Amino acid sequence: MKKALIAIDLQEDFINGVLGTPEAQKIIPDVIAKIKNYQNNNSDVIFTFDTHGEDYLNTQEGAKLPVRHCVKNTPGWELCEEIKANIDFDKCVKFEKNTFGSIDLGKYILENKYDEVELIGLCSGICVIANAVIIKSFCPEIKIKIDKNCTACATPETHETAYNAMKLLQFDIV
Repeated sequence: MKKALIAIDLQEDFINGVLGTPEAQKIIPDVIAKIKNYQNNNSDVIFTFDTHGEDYLNTQEGAKLPVRHCVKNTPGWELCEEIKANIDFDKCVKFEKNTFGSIDLGKYILENKYDEVELIGLCSGICVIANAVIIKSFCPEIKIKIDKNCTACATPETHETAYNAMKLLQFDIV
């Protein structure tokens, strides 16, 4: 069975930066352990990076969330340093995305014929769910798992709301 781990937006701005939360910080040890486990089993690990330009505040998203974040090549855009220091990041596949979900990620999963993907990362109620839906749209029969202990949202309440929605979408919550 061909499996991949998809790590969504584990960037400094979402963990320790302008949009960081205690909930995001809390999952980091479990995230590192999960990535190491996949790498030790020679499974693919794929990262997405929320990627904005200097004009972010002039975009539709910027108007609704007026917090400048994840601007490409800034410290906040980078992978969380604690994660990067503990995994083999050079062996990972990387996708930049300028919105919540990545069409290129969906195409990549389809082209590489994965049987199962597991999603971890931030934010469960926005980018994790968006990418899970895109993958399911490209690969209707793929098994999609989401690790509740390796994902977080802005608050515990929004995290729970996201999981209730993901259950309705028939994703496996582990």
